[in-house]
Amino acid sequence: MFHTVGIDVGCDSVKTALVAFDDDGSNPRLLFKDLDKIRKRNVKEVVRQGFERALVRHGLAEPDVAYIASTGEGELVDFRRGHFFSMTAHARGAIFLDPDVRAVVDAGALHAKAMVVDERSKVMAYRMTSQCASGSGQFLENIARYLGVAIDDVGPLSLAGSSPEQVSGICAVLAETDVINMVSRGISTANILRGIHLSMAKRLIGLMRMIKTSGDVLITGGLARNSGFVAAMQELANQDKRLKATIKTHPDSVHAGAIGAALWAGYRHLRLEGQPVAQTEAA
Repeated sequence: MFHTVGIDVGCDSVKTALVAFDDDGSNPRLLFKDLDKIRKRNVKEVVRQGFERALVRHGLAEPDVAYIASTGEGELVDFRRGHFFSMTAHARGAIFLDPDVRAVVDAGALHAKAMVVDERSKVMAYRMTSQCASGSGQFLENIARYLGVAIDDVGPLSLAGSSPEQVSGICAVLAETDVINMVSRGISTANILRGIHLSMAKRLIGLMRMIKTSGDVLITGGLARNSGFVAAMQELANQDKRLKATIKTHPDSVHAGAIGAALWAGYRHLRLEGQPVAQTEAA
């Protein structure tokens, strides 16, 4: 048996995953998962603390880990051995969490992307949102702060909205102006939030349509924990007869990048050791 660690460094949190494999790289088991908000702390210290929590939990020392891999802002993991692109890591993690999915929507704090993947987690096609942040988790956090709503309450509160008003789907500045105008017109917070979720989902559904997404689609990244966003994605996907897609989540969706990095770390470890590889080929 050997162990690997995957560390996904985002702009607002660090996710860590510890995976155990049989000697031939088969039978991967997720032993540990962790999410730690950065909250203006030194990011490298947050990364190290998450890694050490994984080791302590399972009685390991750093030399016991065969391969440490990063994804996301990998340069902040200065003890890593290798790095994997975010799409590759999220695709691998998504297939591990739900082998039936054939597409992934990675909705993070700054960017969102839609990917079509095959059963080996190979990325067959993808599209990303533009540089504008209006479809991102960070934009949603900014709006929640303006509305005085705790970020964890945004999803449940938006589900209560019965007359949503959508905001600009193109520009974060215009969208924020839309929200200010809605508040001045007395639009309820629930309807504002539901409208924002629908606007964000509309952009991502458009990306999914561009790459001809079909079948089961897993949402990964931080917004996978937002029930209002997930509901908006499901609502619009159900209405779009061209997609024929089913939106899904998993309790560990937010950890998909770290899990995927740890899984690819197992693959790369075996390759470096010159051993036969039981895992799928890298994308």
